[in-house]
Amino acid sequence: MTEGKVVEAEAPKNLEDFDPQKKPKRNKFALLVLYIGVMSGAAIYIKRDLKLSDVQIEILMGIINLYSLIGSCLAGRTSDWIGRRYTIVFAGAIFFAGALLMGFSPNYAFLMFGRRFVAGIGIGYALMIAPVYTAEVSPASSRGFLTSFPEVFINGGILLGYISNYAFSKMSLHLGWRMMLGIGAIPSVILGVGVLAMPESPRWLVMRGHLGDARKVLNRTSDSKEEAQQRLADIKRAAGIPESCNDDVVEVAKTSTGEGVWKELFLYPTPAIRHIVIAALGIHFFQQASGIDAVVLYSPTIFEKAGIKSDTDKLLATVAVGFVKTAFILVATFMLDRVGRRPLLLSSVGGMVLSLITLGFSLTIIDHSDTKQMWAIGLSIATVLSYVATFSIGAGPITWVYSSEIFPLRLRAQGAAMGVVVNRVTSGVIAMTFLSLSKGITIGGAFFLFGSIATAGWIFFYTMLPETRGKTLEEMEGSFGKFRFKSDSNKGVDNSNGQVAQVQLGTNVRT
Repeated sequence: MTEGKVVEAEAPKNLEDFDPQKKPKRNKFALLVLYIGVMSGAAIYIKRDLKLSDVQIEILMGIINLYSLIGSCLAGRTSDWIGRRYTIVFAGAIFFAGALLMGFSPNYAFLMFGRRFVAGIGIGYALMIAPVYTAEVSPASSRGFLTSFPEVFINGGILLGYISNYAFSKMSLHLGWRMMLGIGAIPSVILGVGVLAMPESPRWLVMRGHLGDARKVLNRTSDSKEEAQQRLADIKRAAGIPESCNDDVVEVAKTSTGEGVWKELFLYPTPAIRHIVIAALGIHFFQQASGIDAVVLYSPTIFEKAGIKSDTDKLLATVAVGFVKTAFILVATFMLDRVGRRPLLLSSVGGMVLSLITLGFSLTIIDHSDTKQMWAIGLSIATVLSYVATFSIGAGPITWVYSSEIFPLRLRAQGAAMGVVVNRVTSGVIAMTFLSLSKGITIGGAFFLFGSIATAGWIFFYTMLPETRGKTLEEMEGSFGKFRFKSDSNKGVDNSNGQVAQVQLGTNVRT
């Protein structure tokens, strides 16, 4: 009865009856905008102005991902300490500083410090915290849609970066690329200010013992009052707080605030946790190892190899890449909660494999032909666009949605951070080796290699990733612990029909 009294006490709130109609407005918290795409075109002019070699450009492009490891490793602990919301504000402040330093860079060394170190740490923070925060605030019915929105804004930032490249390309060589980089301070300010209007994660509030504040957030962000009560009960259970406890502020045991997380993740994992770790790290690895950052960062180079020589035409072609990437990521946001993560991901990666193999074939034809092959040039451009389209409709957003929702509450921040570490390391290796790789095995051979890796990724996703659509975050752990060779999105964790092939991942060992 105590629980019933608490519910009745909340009932008189004036806005409660209007919550269901306001649901789309309640969850507008995915404001992450990364000006990643700007480096794609800016690199052309940086190389000319500062007289850099291909190796220096590779390092400039790729080392940001290695620096972002610092941010990724710190973000989990920081978000557990100051909260998910203020961690996003902190990331925005780092972006702002990095953009200003880049815009005023007098030389290569200063540019490396501003763009790669300062902005790199900010990217590490943002890539980890944005999907975690979004997943923790969202109701299960729209979590896929909402958690994919950081990826939407990342791609929007890439598109804006491409457009700014074209807009500023007419300026003087000395000033143009600095304007391209410095203008990134504007979305950083929007990010930092906008996040202050957003609620704190209810799961973080429960971890800190602020049940009253968590209850208010859940009432605002749930589809119904009953769902808010159920979500709060599930979160309290996951945090080790008795369901009968309805105080506004409670003392939370140390074990629920992140202590011993690394041991549970890597030293003494249960079969379910081991499976979750493998799935999260694997999806991040294959997302980047399939070569998406090679296309995003080096698209002007790829179009030049395909036969486009004019700087203006190359920049316009990269704008087309950004437009297609953003358009298809928007399509994906509406399909994630309808189609499910698993079928969308498998279809996406299958399309990526076909696009990469065809792109490798067309670039090889161009590379070995003495005359201009217009059909091969057209096919190269078309397959670049089809590759980013198929990536954006599945592998792009699902990686962040999936890895942010499968970890239990006690492991989520650090687990998601480890996924970002794998993502950024793999991206850094691709970005720092693509030009050398394309010279060593030809640019066509590089895309054949990416296609082979994407094929291995499809097999991994098919055997290792169960469906998560429609499940609450607290139910996720029950879906893991076994290999699943069929999608069981409509069966929850009940596999008693015996039709799903399963292999136990091992037993839990503790000392």
